Amino acid sequence: MSKQFDPKSSEHSKRYKTIVLIVVGSFLLLGLRLWYLQIFQGAYYRIKSENNRMRIYEIPPLRGMIFDRNGELLVDDRPAFDLCIIPEECKDNEDVFNKLENFINIKKDKITNIIKENHFSIFSPTVIKRNIKRQELAVIETHMFNLPGVHIRVRPRRNYIYGSLASHLIGYMGEITERELNSGRFPYCKPGDMIGKYGIEYRWDRFLTGKSGIKQVEVDSLGRQLHVIFTRHSIPGKNIFLTIDRRLQMKAEELIKNKRGAVVALDPKNGEVLALASSPGFDPNEFIRGITPDRWRELNDSRSSPLQNRAISGLYPPGSVFKIVVALAGLQESIIDPEKEIFCSGKYSVGNTSFRCWKKGGHGTVSLHRAIVESCDVYFYKAGRDIGVDKIARWARRFGFGHRTGIDLNYEAEGLVPDSRWKLKRFGMVWHPGETVSMAIGQGYTLVTPIQMACFIASIFNGGLILRPHVVRYVGDLGESPYRDGFIRGYLPVDKDKLELVKSALIGVVNEEGGTGWRARIRGVVVGGKTGTAQVVGLEKGKRIKREDIPYELRDHAWFVAVAPADSPEIAVSVVVEHGGHGGSAAAPIAKEIIKTWLNIKEG
Repeated sequence: MSKQFDPKSSEHSKRYKTIVLIVVGSFLLLGLRLWYLQIFQGAYYRIKSENNRMRIYEIPPLRGMIFDRNGELLVDDRPAFDLCIIPEECKDNEDVFNKLENFINIKKDKITNIIKENHFSIFSPTVIKRNIKRQELAVIETHMFNLPGVHIRVRPRRNYIYGSLASHLIGYMGEITERELNSGRFPYCKPGDMIGKYGIEYRWDRFLTGKSGIKQVEVDSLGRQLHVIFTRHSIPGKNIFLTIDRRLQMKAEELIKNKRGAVVALDPKNGEVLALASSPGFDPNEFIRGITPDRWRELNDSRSSPLQNRAISGLYPPGSVFKIVVALAGLQESIIDPEKEIFCSGKYSVGNTSFRCWKKGGHGTVSLHRAIVESCDVYFYKAGRDIGVDKIARWARRFGFGHRTGIDLNYEAEGLVPDSRWKLKRFGMVWHPGETVSMAIGQGYTLVTPIQMACFIASIFNGGLILRPHVVRYVGDLGESPYRDGFIRGYLPVDKDKLELVKSALIGVVNEEGGTGWRARIRGVVVGGKTGTAQVVGLEKGKRIKREDIPYELRDHAWFVAVAPADSPEIAVSVVVEHGGHGGSAAAPIAKEIIKTWLNIKEG
């Protein structure tokens, strides 16, 4: 007969308690596990559950297009395809990584590192490779059934229709960095977004960037889309209409191709930039397609600095163009008598130092008018010494030099207008009379930008208006002007009669016999302008060297500034050709072609 269970016996009591403890312990562990899963990890698994059947995809907005002043399209968007992975669905999936390595030639280690560096949710798509090729897209789509967690994102990609045309003005785009995200300047962006990095794309990014939409879809266990639950369409960015004319911009870039330098053309009545060219340039499409580190180093470290916008940040000695400043300062200070003549023998002495004129043998007897027309150095050596460095500097700043023009682009340089206090502070040395003589003809420490020179020559012929140049005409298809303060920065503090004296001489530079700017003459059009030759290095005093015997990097820069027609200005031009030699031979012909092209466009 079997022994019956007796809970009162000591042996059976122990067994009973053990069983109870096991059962209670099991339920306790089960309860703790349920609490952990439902309470502590509840949010995680709720999201995971929802993501097993629903997905939310971003709908990237179209970026605003960029047009020239006539509505010709310069920049638009084209479809691009990005390979993305949802980390949670692809966790530890070596098979998927192996297949991707074979399909699109991307290493498994790189995929893993990208996923690890992803700062967003593990349930959100992480971009593994941008701008995959059509062949790669076809292979991925064909094998999508065997690639859980892999997703193709279709988004707009920037397309610069004319390649390098106006590249320094329009700029380029790139992926936002962590530093830029943390700066607070791009509150509408998230990791992986593309933003403007330079030029119009950068300065006007918040207008060009639209607002993303979303699409909520139901998917099956393999991630295949079943149907769309909800859609909120994206809002495209605003279009921007520039002030430049595409045809004139093309002409400007054609004229300085294979040279280093810049061309600025603007409307002297309102400051609209008609062309802004910097050479050498670059193709912004390279940055969109994905620039390699080697190519980036090549662009960034090149001695020719193709990424620098020379038109607004290139700093050059102004050369003889600065004689206009000295002439106006001397007239307004009543130090220069326009009728008084001096004799130019070809040399001018300051102490034991002899400064030579550009014309061997000198210009003979000249007054202010002929001194400007023939660009006599000796006349301005004497005028500069009579006026003094501090007065010259004060007037140069009043004319806009040493300050940014305020153009609606980033990275504009201020330039430099030195005076005696500046040198003492900078070098701990006093200013010498010989330095004033050099400054009077635009040599020495003085530095200007091509955009400053264009604004200055425009102010001479437009009645004394110092303009704020701008490259954006309006934003949005309704023509919303982004400017509220107008385009006038100030006025030349010069008497009208004195301004007319200088204008007359500048017209003579191009149109009178002996004028240094005669290569800019245009039949039927009165052009006023000024040549300039800016030394890169000083040569031994009294020694003349043939240009071809000077190494290229040490040759003079060539300047020419001009306005036409002189009596009713339509265009102001500033041209600088680095190491081009004389302004009259290297820069004046370029300005002439720019003026002719623009006047023909206006007539057409």
